[in-house]
Amino acid sequence: EIGTIKAALIFICGFLCIWINYDSDNQRYIFRQTKGECLIWGKKPSKIVAEYTTASGAIKKNLLLLDGWWKVSRHFHYMPEILASICWSCPAQTSGVVGPYFYSFFLTILLIDRAFRDDDRCRKKYGPYWEKYCNEVPYLIVPFVL
Repeated sequence: EIGTIKAALIFICGFLCIWINYDSDNQRYIFRQTKGECLIWGKKPSKIVAEYTTASGAIKKNLLLLDGWWKVSRHFHYMPEILASICWSCPAQTSGVVGPYFYSFFLTILLIDRAFRDDDRCRKKYGPYWEKYCNEVPYLIVPFVL
């Protein structure tokens, strides 16, 4: 048994992770829908207007968000996803079975690999705009670590 207090802490942590993940995705959604004309955490968000060329040669523009959760790291929303998966596994504690923690391990590897692939794709797509974005948001997923 894990006890009521430990179970409540795991639940609160898991719920908080899910809410943060939702909120970060929602910030990006609202930012895109309003073309950056919105408020994020009570202020007008900073942004980079990035141009890119399509395969057909057309020049297009996208906005890169530099505020809210997206100022913390370029793929911040992966962090609460991974932490939530750990919360779902925590009730198993140290049962000696690897199974409950396999999903968290697999998800961590998957999302880290995906973050690096997305970063490469964006670097090729946006060129100098992506370099500027990376200077503004230097961390890939975990601030001060990765």
